[in-house]
Amino acid sequence: MKSHAHLSSTWRLGPLALLMLVSVGCATQTPPVTQREAPQSSAEQAAAQQAVIAQAPAAPKLKRKIALGRITNETNYGQSLLRDQEGDVLGKQVTDLLSKALTESGAYLVFERPDISRLENESRLSGQELNVIGVDALIIGSLTEFGRKTLGESGFLSESKRQVAFAKVDLRVVDTATTQVLFATSGAGEASTETASVMGFGSRAGYDGTLNDAAIRQAVSEAVNRISFQMKDRPWQSYILRAEGSRIFVGGGKSQGILPGMEFEVHTRGEVIKSPQTGADITLPGVQVATIRIDANFGDTELTEGSVASLLSGSLAGHAVEDLVVRYGGAM
Repeated sequence: MKSHAHLSSTWRLGPLALLMLVSVGCATQTPPVTQREAPQSSAEQAAAQQAVIAQAPAAPKLKRKIALGRITNETNYGQSLLRDQEGDVLGKQVTDLLSKALTESGAYLVFERPDISRLENESRLSGQELNVIGVDALIIGSLTEFGRKTLGESGFLSESKRQVAFAKVDLRVVDTATTQVLFATSGAGEASTETASVMGFGSRAGYDGTLNDAAIRQAVSEAVNRISFQMKDRPWQSYILRAEGSRIFVGGGKSQGILPGMEFEVHTRGEVIKSPQTGADITLPGVQVATIRIDANFGDTELTEGSVASLLSGSLAGHAVEDLVVRYGGAM
């Protein structure tokens, strides 16, 4: 009898023990949904950009004039028969993010091209002539890969699901004077969120649209880093605005990294001849005629700034200022 009562008591405690087990499972659930970035987050890439810029504060960083051209969505995502180029939402998003990243890098003067027709309409309404400034290079390209997938794992009492978004952009940097592709580059990004549950309890998440934005933003950031890495090794130059006695006025000022005390070389423009081999115009090397030192800066904005320089060696005599270019002789 005693043994039978003991078994009966144990049986009655069984459901209670099971309930306690479920309660413990509920109390130890996984945390709410969190977003996981790719190994190189946007913040880390931005910090790397600033570190590169800060490595050589004494060297000039004459900003190159660059414009954004066609950036389109060439993936199947977001496409329909009723959507034309004006309705390319993803293409416009990539263009906007690219313009923002290039501007924030501090290495470029970025000019608007995709919406230039709107600017022309606005200038006509205001009665002002739109002054379109030529650029050194044009960026064109597309969103070539974009997609999402859901990965999952299931156990005896648990399961997890992971949403992943991936994006890739391919860009070309084109010389506006010759239409030659200077170089091509790409950038890729990935973003994800993960949910988990135990015995039916745990975090739940529906479709997370912000993953798309995060993946595209990382892809654009990586592409801009690669563009800046290749552009920094390309030669740049400025020009003499006017020479008045001992004062020489040069284009570019403080915001472009041209500071008092820096020395520059003045070269003649090389003769431009057409190559019989390629049919392209080739500029022959010029000759260094002088060395100048920056004494002061003037101007209010990046486009209107200039510098005042004095002659250290050589002479500008016998040369028209429009036939001269200013180059930095130090290591960049």
